Amino acid sequence: VVTINRESTMRLLLMSSSSVGSGAYLQSAVEMLPEFLGDTRDLLFVSYAAVAFSHQEYTAKVRTALASLDIDVRGIEEFDDPREAVSSAKAIAVGGGNTFALVSRCQRERLFDVIRERVMAGIPYTGWSAGSNIAAPSLATTNDMPIIEPESFETLGLLPFQINAHYTDWVPPNHHGETRQQRLEEFLAVNPEACILALPEGSTVLVDGDRATLLGGPGAFWFEAGSRKKELAQGYEIDLRQVK
Repeated sequence: VVTINRESTMRLLLMSSSSVGSGAYLQSAVEMLPEFLGDTRDLLFVSYAAVAFSHQEYTAKVRTALASLDIDVRGIEEFDDPREAVSSAKAIAVGGGNTFALVSRCQRERLFDVIRERVMAGIPYTGWSAGSNIAAPSLATTNDMPIIEPESFETLGLLPFQINAHYTDWVPPNHHGETRQQRLEEFLAVNPEACILALPEGSTVLVDGDRATLLGGPGAFWFEAGSRKKELAQGYEIDLRQVK
C-alpha cells in the first residue's frame, strides 16, 4: 500500500523495471498507481526512450497495461507542442528504454525545465528504468549504450543522488569484464561527491516531499565514494535533506 502525504510538494514513484520476473508488464505500476495518483485520472506518457519501436506503439502498450485503472493515458507524441503538453499535464509517466535517446529528445524539446517545474509544483511523476534514471542529477549511472549523443548528461535533478536501475550482483561464469558494482565504483572515483541508489528489479522508490521510502522485496544498495556498499531493506527511508 502506498501512503502519500497530500501536503507535501514533490511526489515521485520510481520503479527499477517495467516487469518483475515472470510478472505482467507494469504489474507493479497497476498495483501502486491508484493510491499514488489519487483522484488524478489523466496521465501524460513520455515515450521518448523507445528506439526499436515507435512512440505510438509504446504509448499503446502502456495504455493497454493500465486499462484496468480507468486512467486516460495520452502519449506526448500525440501533441503538436510537447512543452505545452507537459505544462498542462495532471500527472507524468516516463517509460524505460534507452536513457540516452530519452535525454536527447527531452533536451531537444526543452522539456526538462518544464517537467521539473510541474513536479516541484506537486503533480505526480512516475517512471521506470530510464524514466527513473532521469530523476537523478545526470544519466551517468545508466546501464544503457550511448547510441545517441545528448547535449549534456544533465537530467531532471529531482533527487540529490544518482540512480542505477536493474542493479544486479550476478556475474556470468568466466566473465572477465567489470561487474556492475565496479562500474559504479568507477563513477564514484571520478565523482567522489556523488552517491548512488542502486535498485534491483522489483524495487521502487516512493518520494513524498523530503522523504524517499524503498518499496518492494529486494530493497536496494547505497554507494558512496570510499565506503562499503550498504544494503537497504524494504521500508528504509532516506531523508533527502541529509544527502550530501
